[in-house]
Amino acid sequence: MLTSTQLHQFKLNGYLVLPALADAAYCDAVIAFARQALLADAAPIEYEADTSYPGAPASREAEGGRTARRLLQAVARSPLLADWAKGERLSQALHQLLGEGVRLSQVHHNCIMTKQPRFSSITGWHRDSRYWQFQRAELVSAWLALRNETPENGCLLVLPGSHLWSIASEQLDAAQFLRADLPQNQGLLAQALAVPLQQGDVLLFHSNLFHAAGRNQTAQTKFSMVFTYRAADNLPLPNSRSASVVEIVI
Repeated sequence: MLTSTQLHQFKLNGYLVLPALADAAYCDAVIAFARQALLADAAPIEYEADTSYPGAPASREAEGGRTARRLLQAVARSPLLADWAKGERLSQALHQLLGEGVRLSQVHHNCIMTKQPRFSSITGWHRDSRYWQFQRAELVSAWLALRNETPENGCLLVLPGSHLWSIASEQLDAAQFLRADLPQNQGLLAQALAVPLQQGDVLLFHSNLFHAAGRNQTAQTKFSMVFTYRAADNLPLPNSRSASVVEIVI
């Protein structure tokens, strides 16, 4: 259960780290599962080349173009993954943040993230709500570090409290990334913090929190698992991508 201090921290900062929510044996088992899926090229997979992010290969045919970024549809891949996404240790915190009847989206995140050496890309400053269509931009994502995450291997960077910021459209580029070239944004970006994680830690973060990530500059692949949840009364908009796949009640 989250303490009142933790609840206040999430409300104020838009994110919260829960230490050691999964043990090393579980994390290693998920990594082994992910490695097998990558070797088998088990679709659906998003490749770095699909993102067009800085540092990504220009196409799937270019050198490194088949570097995997996400193993998608994690819940449907194995009970090993689905049981974690629906498990009590995580659901207790989600119920405190979102209320009873929390829904797990099978469209958004629902993946194992891989940040691999050499061909990993830079993810610019963005809010995940840019991808989604819900009545309110008030979802919570749960990011499980399957290995230690550091600035050197591309851990998440956050702008604390940015889930509460009012951002004008001109502060964003066409893809809704925060523009680093604007003077009014530079003071915001100066508040950036890295969020290093130990294996088994979970980062909970608000869908309107601005976050980013650098490249993996180490020789070892970084593995993370991510799921996204909404409150029962925060419905996906009809006929939207967010409503296109049945959700799971937690």
